[in-house]
Formats: sequence, structure tokens, C-alpha cells
Amino acid sequence: MALNMPDYDAERAAFRWDPPARFNFARDVIDRWAGHEPALNALHWIDDHGHEVKRTYAEISTRSRQLCNVLAAAGVQRGDLVIVMLPREIAWWEVLAACLRMGVVAAPGTIQLAPKDLAYRIAAAKAVAVVTDAKNAHKFETADHAGHALRLKLVVGGPRKGWTDYESSVAAASDAFEAADTAPEDDALCYFTSGTTGLPKMTIQTQGYGLAHRITGHYWLDLKPGDVHWNISDTGWAKAAWSSYFGPWNCGATIFVHHTEVFDPKQELAVLAKCPINTLCGAPTIYRMFVLEDLSAFAFPHLRHCVGAGEPLNPEVIETWRDATGLTIRDGYGQTESVLLCASFPCLEPRLGSMGKPSPGIELAVVDDDGLPLPPKREGDVAVLARPKRAPGLFKEYRGDAERTAKSFRGDWYLTGDRAYVDEDGYFWFVGRADDVILSAGYRIGPFEVESALIEHPAVAESAVVSSPDGTRGEVVKAFVVLAPGFEPGEDLARALQDHVKNVTAPYKYPRKIEFVDKLPKTVSGKIRRIELREKEWAGHGKH
Repeated sequence: MALNMPDYDAERAAFRWDPPARFNFARDVIDRWAGHEPALNALHWIDDHGHEVKRTYAEISTRSRQLCNVLAAAGVQRGDLVIVMLPREIAWWEVLAACLRMGVVAAPGTIQLAPKDLAYRIAAAKAVAVVTDAKNAHKFETADHAGHALRLKLVVGGPRKGWTDYESSVAAASDAFEAADTAPEDDALCYFTSGTTGLPKMTIQTQGYGLAHRITGHYWLDLKPGDVHWNISDTGWAKAAWSSYFGPWNCGATIFVHHTEVFDPKQELAVLAKCPINTLCGAPTIYRMFVLEDLSAFAFPHLRHCVGAGEPLNPEVIETWRDATGLTIRDGYGQTESVLLCASFPCLEPRLGSMGKPSPGIELAVVDDDGLPLPPKREGDVAVLARPKRAPGLFKEYRGDAERTAKSFRGDWYLTGDRAYVDEDGYFWFVGRADDVILSAGYRIGPFEVESALIEHPAVAESAVVSSPDGTRGEVVKAFVVLAPGFEPGEDLARALQDHVKNVTAPYKYPRKIEFVDKLPKTVSGKIRRIELREKEWAGHGKH
């Protein structure tokens, strides 16, 4: 089958990033497909109970316009922010389409967020509305008691006292709504991303980000109209924007969705075998779990292309999957702050363990402390050329944090926060994070958030959190804990601390490993030396 990019060098040379003066993703992409091919499916949704729903681009267009009228009637206006915390419900795709259409900023979040997380986000982002499902509405009710006024609370999955029912209100609304005439640089999305210190920061992406993900969908996912693409990702993460929204819909592809509460690798392999899925995207953790199953028991007759992102994928996993399926998993690299920056594109010779080569339209380099590109085989900071012309899909700012925004740039380069080197043939090789952020099973976890949760427990006098190697998740959260007087270390206390973290913040952040210590290494000024603990954890693992 012909590739979207048969010649890497030729496509790189010919690519031009020249977005239109006015752009609205809902109007100019979703509505365009709806007008050209009314029967073209945008979504193919199934769950664990035998339910199956298909939605065309035309139906997504209509439903999003109805939802716009529901939001507008509640006083939600262009430039306002709406927090969206939904599992893989069809409503998630409709809500994002409506927000984009209105020029309203959507702030997606994982359903694992706790009331404390939500209270912070509502206040920090000055949210005017929230959308969630019946199982998670109580979290917002707790957060709402903190004194945050909301104009609208929409609940999916049935009526609830104090909430507006999503289904009935959308069904009753008019489908006449004119899209906001937005510009590519207008705000569209707000992702809360974890950093080394402090609470999560607000990463602002624009309408042009949606358009720039054509790079992701066309070149890396290799999608065409009518293809069925499955991205196994939580809706709260930017990866869903990449491969469960903008990438496929730019290309007129159908997004496959399996709505399940618990990830079961055997069940997901059965879904992959049964359903007409052409292309697959998953975090390395998912592929690691897949190859532990008996792959000879499955056949994937429709599958032609596989990609992975979130962290480097082990060469042995790629080889095992290729031996079983005949397909090579193609790594891709990028961030919440960007579109696809670098990948093992289908036309390239794969080098297992490599990040691949830079995307068309992206000038990527490994730079030194002065912002100068380094020669091959020299480790440095991964950087994107951002000036004088902004790179396609590069984030606008960390809202409310001008200092952090400024620190992300070195000269004309945006620093990704990752370390790597380039080989003589232009392939990039990931080395590790430049900071203390932990990347576990596709989740980005800041040590400060976990340490803050731990310190709330009376048994904890002090703690330091770092990454620790893990065969399945790549790395996991490990906490070094100094106990308060009167407490004794032990397995029961370790479990109690883990449960405590799960209860006060999003459960995915909890420390899977806990080590009790008498003291923590510190600098002369009293700062904890996480790097010392991290290097000890990773000794012999070839990282950090």
C-alpha cells in the first residue's frame, strides 16, 4: 500500500507551514468532511457490554452545534474555559468539537483526578463550566464547595440533582450555530502538565495546533479517508488530542474507541483481532503487556501499521511484536507542548530504540548550553527551532507563569526538557529527562505533587520522590521517606502511605515503591538532591 510520505528527504524539503489567517477546526475540518462525504464515519465506538455506535462527521458536526447552544444559553462565551473530565464516552468528542467551534478553551483531564486536583484547576483556570459523567460528578461537588462559581455543570449518563443533563439538553437544542471566526493563534486547549516543582502548569494550545496535527496524522499515523485508527489512550492526556482527535480527523479517518474501565491486554488483543482496525497507537507499556500474551492465538487481518509514543520502546518488544504480526512498531516523539517532533516514519529504515528523524516542518536539534547544535554522538538538550518563525503546533505559553515560559527557550530554541544525541545518519536517540519529571506508563508525574501528598500524612517527616526502573511501565514512582518520631517502618505503613496518596490526589501518582531512610541527601542550601537518589536507582540500567 502506498505511503503518505514515500520519500522522507523530498517531503522535508518540500514542506511549507503556512496556516490560513482564519482557522476553526470544527468549521474547517469536521464540517468540511461532513459536507464532502456525509456518510464518512468519524467514530466507531464499542464497550464491554455489546454496545456499538458509529457516528459520521455530519452527526458530530450537528451534535456539536447543538451543544454550542446549550453552552451559550448558560452564558459560556468565546474565550471562557470549560473543564472536561470524561472517560471514553462519545460526549468527549462532541464537547471538544463544540468548544473549538465556539472559540471556548477546553481543559481535558483524566477521570483519576481527585476533588483537590479539580478545585485547584477550576480556580487556576477560572473555569466557568465543567462536563463529567455520573460516576465522577461527586468530585466536582466537593470541589465546588471550595467557593468556585460555575455557570454550568453538565453530566453525562443520566439526570443528577444540581446538574444539567447532557443528553436531554443537547437533544432539545437547535443545531443552528455559526462557528467563531477564530485565528490559528487563538487559544483552544489548556492542558495541566506536571513540572519538577510546584503544582501543574497550564499549557495553552491554539486552534493552529489542531491543524498542525496533520503532520501527526498524515506522516506518522499514515492515515487516509476511511481508515480506522485505534489509539489506546486516556482522554485526559494530550496523546488523545494527538491520535484520538486531531491527527485522524485531519485525514478523514475513523477513530475507533473501546470504552472499558480496566485495561486487559488479552481482551484488547481480541478487540484488535475482531474489529476492522487498520492502524494502532499505544504507549510502550501497552505493547509490553501485549507481548507477554500468547500472540500466536490472535490474527489481525486488517492491521497494517503500528506506532508507539510516550517513552522509548524497548527493541526486544518491537522484535517480538514484529515476529508475531509482521509489523514494526514505529516510535514517535513529542509533548503536550507540541505536535509530532520526531518519528520512525513508515518510509524510514527502522533503527530499534531510536526516536527516528525530525518531522516535516520541524527543525529539531540537540543543543549545548549556549543553544548551539552539537555534532553527532554528543549528548545535549533536545530543542525545537521556534524563532523567527514559530514551529507548527508549538504551545503558546504556560498561562500565568511567564518565568517558566521564558525558561523553556534558549536563544531561538524551545527546550523540550529531554536529553538525547543524534547519530551520523540523523537519527535521534533518547537519553533521559533533563529534570526530575517521571514518565510512567505514559503518565507525566511531578515529584513535588507526590511529595506534597505524602507530607500530609502524620507519619511522614520528609520525603523525596524519583523515578525507578520498571520492566512493564518503563519507570515508576519511588518515594524515599523519613518518618516522624513515633512511627516505625514496615509494609503496613508503606501500604497506608500508598493509599493515602491515592486518596488525596490522582491515584496514578501514588508511589509504587517506598523506601524508608534516616535522612535525605541535600545541598549545602538544604535542597534535596533528587539526582543522587535517581542515579542510585538507575545504576546499571543505562539511563539517568
